[in-house]
Amino acid sequence: MGSLAAFCTTVSYVPQVRKTWRTGETGDLSLRMVLLLAAGLGLWIVYGFLKGDWVIVAANTISLSLLCVILFFKMRELRQGRQTGGA
Repeated sequence: MGSLAAFCTTVSYVPQVRKTWRTGETGDLSLRMVLLLAAGLGLWIVYGFLKGDWVIVAANTISLSLLCVILFFKMRELRQGRQTGGA
């Protein structure tokens, strides 16, 4: 059951990563939400290590990696907006 849940939550990031990669746009995503989610995933990874539960570690490591792709595009978009004088 845990493995299936981990698979579903991890794979749920793929459509957003694909859209972000294709368009390069993240304007509809809150930076605070992305950062808070990244912190939560990091804490799940630590929890998984402490419990010795490699399903938790693996799923959340993959999720955090996918989220980092989104975060990269978000930060790039914010940086470009500042350079052009946009919001």
